[in-house]
Amino acid sequence: MLKNKPSEDMIQKLKISIPMLALALACGCAAKGDYTGLEYAPQMYHSVPYEPLTQIKDEEAGKWLSNREDEKGEFYNSNPNNPYAQNVRKPVEGTVRRNPNDMLPYRLEKDDITAAAAIENPFPASEEIIAEGRRLYTQFCQHCHGASGKGDGKAGVAYAGVPSYTAPAQRNLSQGHIFHVITHGIRRMGAHGSQISEDKRWKIARYVQTLQQQ
Repeated sequence: MLKNKPSEDMIQKLKISIPMLALALACGCAAKGDYTGLEYAPQMYHSVPYEPLTQIKDEEAGKWLSNREDEKGEFYNSNPNNPYAQNVRKPVEGTVRRNPNDMLPYRLEKDDITAAAAIENPFPASEEIIAEGRRLYTQFCQHCHGASGKGDGKAGVAYAGVPSYTAPAQRNLSQGHIFHVITHGIRRMGAHGSQISEDKRWKIARYVQTLQQQ
Protein backbone atom coordinates (compact mmCIF):
# COMPACT_ATOMS: atom_id res chain seq x y z
CA MET A 1 0.00 0.00 0.00
CA LEU A 2 1.14 3.53 -0.79
CA LYS A 3 1.94 5.67 2.21
CA ASN A 4 0.41 9.12 2.59
CA LYS A 5 -2.22 8.36 -0.03
CA PRO A 6 -4.64 11.34 -0.24
CA SER A 7 -8.00 10.63 1.24
CA GLU A 8 -11.22 10.73 -0.72
CA ASP A 9 -12.18 13.85 1.18
CA MET A 10 -8.95 15.59 0.19
CA ILE A 11 -9.46 14.66 -3.47
CA GLN A 12 -12.96 16.10 -3.44
CA LYS A 13 -11.69 19.34 -1.94
CA LEU A 14 -8.98 19.62 -4.62
CA LYS A 15 -11.57 19.02 -7.36
CA ILE A 16 -13.52 21.99 -6.05
CA SER A 17 -10.70 24.34 -5.09
CA ILE A 18 -8.50 23.99 -8.20
CA PRO A 19 -11.21 25.09 -10.67
CA MET A 20 -12.23 27.92 -8.34
CA LEU A 21 -8.61 29.08 -8.12
CA ALA A 22 -8.25 28.96 -11.90
CA LEU A 23 -11.46 30.96 -12.27
CA ALA A 24 -10.26 33.56 -9.76
CA LEU A 25 -6.97 33.96 -11.60
CA ALA A 26 -8.77 34.34 -14.94
CA CYS A 27 -11.11 36.99 -13.53
CA GLY A 28 -8.17 38.81 -11.97
CA CYS A 29 -6.51 39.18 -15.39
CA ALA A 30 -9.63 40.52 -17.13
CA ALA A 31 -9.87 44.17 -18.15
CA LYS A 32 -12.70 46.21 -16.66
CA GLY A 33 -13.34 49.95 -16.66
CA ASP A 34 -10.07 51.83 -16.18
CA TYR A 35 -8.25 48.64 -15.25
CA THR A 36 -6.49 47.19 -18.30
CA GLY A 37 -5.95 43.79 -16.74
CA LEU A 38 -2.73 41.85 -16.40
CA GLU A 39 -0.56 41.54 -19.48
CA TYR A 40 1.65 38.71 -20.57
CA ALA A 41 5.11 40.03 -21.52
CA PRO A 42 4.08 43.70 -21.29
CA GLN A 43 7.41 44.83 -22.75
CA MET A 44 6.14 43.50 -26.08
CA TYR A 45 3.14 45.86 -25.98
CA HIS A 46 4.67 49.06 -24.66
CA SER A 47 7.05 50.83 -27.01
CA VAL A 48 10.44 51.98 -25.77
CA PRO A 49 10.44 55.06 -28.08
CA TYR A 50 8.02 57.93 -27.44
CA GLU A 51 4.51 57.20 -28.65
CA PRO A 52 2.98 60.33 -30.20
CA LEU A 53 -0.65 59.43 -29.48
CA THR A 54 -0.28 58.58 -25.78
CA GLN A 55 1.06 60.44 -22.79
CA ILE A 56 1.51 58.92 -19.32
CA LYS A 57 3.10 61.45 -16.98
CA ASP A 58 3.14 59.26 -13.87
CA GLU A 59 6.74 58.12 -13.51
CA GLU A 60 5.63 55.30 -11.20
CA ALA A 61 3.19 53.77 -13.68
CA GLY A 62 4.22 50.15 -14.23
CA LYS A 63 7.10 50.38 -11.74
CA TRP A 64 6.31 46.88 -10.44
CA LEU A 65 7.44 45.25 -13.70
CA SER A 66 9.88 47.81 -15.06
CA ASN A 67 13.45 46.98 -16.03
CA ARG A 68 14.20 50.40 -17.53
CA GLU A 69 17.66 51.81 -17.05
CA ASP A 70 16.25 55.16 -15.89
CA GLU A 71 14.37 53.33 -13.11
CA LYS A 72 11.01 54.82 -14.13
CA GLY A 73 7.82 52.83 -14.51
CA GLU A 74 7.34 50.66 -17.58
CA PHE A 75 4.35 52.67 -18.79
CA TYR A 76 5.79 56.18 -18.29
CA ASN A 77 6.26 57.69 -21.74
CA SER A 78 6.16 61.50 -21.49
CA ASN A 79 8.93 63.62 -22.97
CA PRO A 80 10.36 66.01 -20.33
CA ASN A 81 12.17 67.98 -23.04
CA ASN A 82 8.94 69.23 -24.65
CA PRO A 83 6.41 71.78 -23.34
CA TYR A 84 3.90 70.10 -21.00
CA ALA A 85 5.97 66.91 -21.42
CA GLN A 86 4.04 66.17 -24.61
CA ASN A 87 5.28 63.71 -27.19
CA VAL A 88 3.57 65.41 -30.13
CA ARG A 89 5.20 68.51 -31.60
CA LYS A 90 4.26 70.60 -34.60
CA PRO A 91 6.54 69.92 -37.56
CA VAL A 92 9.17 72.53 -38.34
CA GLU A 93 7.80 75.14 -40.74
CA GLY A 94 8.16 73.99 -44.32
CA THR A 95 8.45 70.30 -43.45
CA VAL A 96 4.77 69.29 -43.75
CA ARG A 97 4.47 66.82 -46.59
CA ARG A 98 2.86 68.26 -49.71
CA ASN A 99 1.52 66.53 -52.78
CA PRO A 100 3.27 66.71 -56.18
CA ASN A 101 1.46 70.00 -56.90
CA ASP A 102 2.87 71.55 -53.70
CA MET A 103 -0.52 71.53 -51.96
CA LEU A 104 -0.74 71.06 -48.20
CA PRO A 105 -3.04 68.38 -46.72
CA TYR A 106 -6.67 69.51 -46.64
CA ARG A 107 -7.58 69.90 -42.97
CA LEU A 108 -10.90 71.80 -43.00
CA GLU A 109 -13.72 69.97 -41.24
CA LYS A 110 -17.19 69.42 -42.66
CA ASP A 111 -18.70 72.48 -40.96
CA ASP A 112 -15.94 74.83 -42.16
CA ILE A 113 -17.85 75.57 -45.37
CA THR A 114 -17.35 79.35 -45.17
CA ALA A 115 -13.57 79.03 -44.95
CA ALA A 116 -13.60 76.42 -47.71
CA ALA A 117 -15.50 78.72 -50.07
CA ALA A 118 -12.61 81.18 -50.03
CA ILE A 119 -10.00 78.65 -51.20
CA GLU A 120 -8.83 79.05 -54.78
CA ASN A 121 -8.54 76.11 -57.15
CA PRO A 122 -4.82 75.39 -57.63
CA PHE A 123 -5.43 74.11 -61.16
CA PRO A 124 -6.03 76.56 -64.03
CA ALA A 125 -9.18 76.41 -66.13
CA SER A 126 -7.22 75.04 -69.07
CA GLU A 127 -8.64 72.74 -71.74
CA GLU A 128 -6.48 69.90 -70.47
CA ILE A 129 -7.62 70.25 -66.84
CA ILE A 130 -11.29 70.61 -67.80
CA ALA A 131 -11.09 67.56 -70.10
CA GLU A 132 -9.62 65.49 -67.27
CA GLY A 133 -12.26 66.89 -64.91
CA ARG A 134 -14.97 65.83 -67.32
CA ARG A 135 -13.58 62.29 -67.47
CA LEU A 136 -13.54 62.09 -63.67
CA TYR A 137 -17.01 63.65 -63.41
CA THR A 138 -18.37 60.98 -65.75
CA GLN A 139 -16.79 58.30 -63.60
CA PHE A 140 -17.73 59.55 -60.13
CA CYS A 141 -20.56 62.10 -60.41
CA GLN A 142 -22.69 61.62 -63.50
CA HIS A 143 -24.79 58.79 -62.08
CA CYS A 144 -26.38 61.30 -59.67
CA HIS A 145 -25.84 64.77 -61.14
CA GLY A 146 -26.44 63.82 -64.77
CA ALA A 147 -24.28 64.36 -67.86
CA SER A 148 -25.14 68.07 -68.06
CA GLY A 149 -25.32 68.66 -64.30
CA LYS A 150 -29.11 68.99 -64.19
CA GLY A 151 -29.48 66.51 -61.35
CA ASP A 152 -31.08 64.00 -63.69
CA GLY A 153 -28.69 61.08 -63.39
CA LYS A 154 -30.27 57.67 -62.91
CA ALA A 155 -29.38 57.53 -59.22
CA GLY A 156 -30.25 61.19 -58.75
CA VAL A 157 -33.74 60.71 -60.15
CA ALA A 158 -34.28 57.66 -57.96
CA TYR A 159 -33.36 59.48 -54.75
CA ALA A 160 -34.66 62.91 -55.79
CA GLY A 161 -33.39 66.20 -54.43
CA VAL A 162 -30.18 66.49 -56.52
CA PRO A 163 -30.01 70.16 -57.58
CA SER A 164 -29.08 71.47 -61.00
CA TYR A 165 -25.78 73.31 -61.24
CA THR A 166 -27.57 76.11 -63.10
CA ALA A 167 -30.10 76.68 -60.30
CA PRO A 168 -29.77 80.13 -58.67
CA ALA A 169 -28.42 78.66 -55.43
CA GLN A 170 -25.83 76.55 -57.26
CA ARG A 171 -24.72 78.70 -60.16
CA ASN A 172 -22.37 80.91 -58.14
CA LEU A 173 -20.88 78.33 -55.80
CA SER A 174 -17.11 78.80 -55.61
CA GLN A 175 -14.48 76.24 -56.54
CA GLY A 176 -13.54 75.87 -52.89
CA HIS A 177 -17.16 75.18 -51.95
CA ILE A 178 -17.53 72.51 -54.63
CA PHE A 179 -14.27 70.85 -53.61
CA HIS A 180 -15.32 70.87 -49.95
CA VAL A 181 -18.68 69.28 -50.70
CA ILE A 182 -17.02 66.56 -52.79
CA THR A 183 -14.63 65.94 -49.90
CA HIS A 184 -17.07 65.84 -46.97
CA GLY A 185 -20.48 65.43 -48.63
CA ILE A 186 -23.64 67.40 -47.92
CA ARG A 187 -27.17 66.30 -46.99
CA ARG A 188 -27.85 63.05 -48.92
CA MET A 189 -24.55 63.20 -50.78
CA GLY A 190 -21.89 61.10 -49.13
CA ALA A 191 -18.25 62.09 -48.62
CA HIS A 192 -15.90 61.20 -51.47
CA GLY A 193 -12.63 62.34 -49.90
CA SER A 194 -11.50 58.76 -49.30
CA GLN A 195 -12.41 57.66 -52.83
CA ILE A 196 -11.13 60.52 -54.99
CA SER A 197 -7.67 62.04 -54.57
CA GLU A 198 -7.28 65.74 -53.78
CA ASP A 199 -5.96 66.56 -57.25
CA LYS A 200 -8.88 64.80 -58.92
CA ARG A 201 -11.44 66.60 -56.74
CA TRP A 202 -10.06 69.97 -57.81
CA LYS A 203 -10.18 68.93 -61.47
CA ILE A 204 -13.80 67.82 -61.09
CA ALA A 205 -14.57 71.22 -59.55
CA ARG A 206 -13.11 72.89 -62.66
CA TYR A 207 -15.42 70.87 -64.89
CA VAL A 208 -18.44 71.54 -62.68
CA GLN A 209 -17.70 75.23 -63.17
CA THR A 210 -18.35 74.82 -66.89
CA LEU A 211 -21.69 73.15 -66.10
CA GLN A 212 -22.64 76.08 -63.87
CA GLN A 213 -22.12 78.45 -66.80
CA GLN A 214 -24.42 76.63 -69.22
